[in-house]
Amino acid sequence: MSRNIMFALAGGMAVGFLAGYFVFGGESKDGAYPVVAAPANVAPVMPAPSLAGGTPAAAPGAMPVPAGPPSAEVQARIARIEAAVLVNPKDHEAWVALGNEYFDSHQAQKAVEAYGKALTLKPDDPNVLTDQGVMYRQLGQFEKALATFQKANRLQPSHVQSLFNMGIVYANDLNKPDEAIKVWNKILALAPTSDQAAQARQMLSQLKK
Repeated sequence: MSRNIMFALAGGMAVGFLAGYFVFGGESKDGAYPVVAAPANVAPVMPAPSLAGGTPAAAPGAMPVPAGPPSAEVQARIARIEAAVLVNPKDHEAWVALGNEYFDSHQAQKAVEAYGKALTLKPDDPNVLTDQGVMYRQLGQFEKALATFQKANRLQPSHVQSLFNMGIVYANDLNKPDEAIKVWNKILALAPTSDQAAQARQMLSQLKK
């Protein structure tokens, strides 16, 4: 299961670009990701339009809103999955599901740890790595986020979502626009008609300005 979140640049660079979609393995659960509160000086993770319904994406320029505590329903679901992984700590899918619940309820550190357990059992999943990278970025751990996206892309060079996210970290968090340009141009070469390519063109246009 993967959120495959795209990021948006903050400040003077293209705030509010809409982003990607969620791709899930196993049980299907497509939906739109809510706006997430970001650490200080970190670009907001913008919502993703759904391929199959879900809540509508926020308008361009929307700012992140603070996340409230998980609902009773979410807490109960998390408790069930936590109990499941205690019984069977080698259940890869349960760890991924737990990571996704923490992801959706804005518990970034717990999400990183749950995805880490899943990756210990199955280290070659670029979608889980990408989700974990998103959570590292939410924690302000930009180098770890970048390394995770890079690993996802090494495992699957056609994984354009990890490339796109790498570009955002380079441009917005690490002040390396030249590196961002390289990875976004790579998306244009790999998948020129993809949604990621369309947004990469917009980001490249903003960098040129």
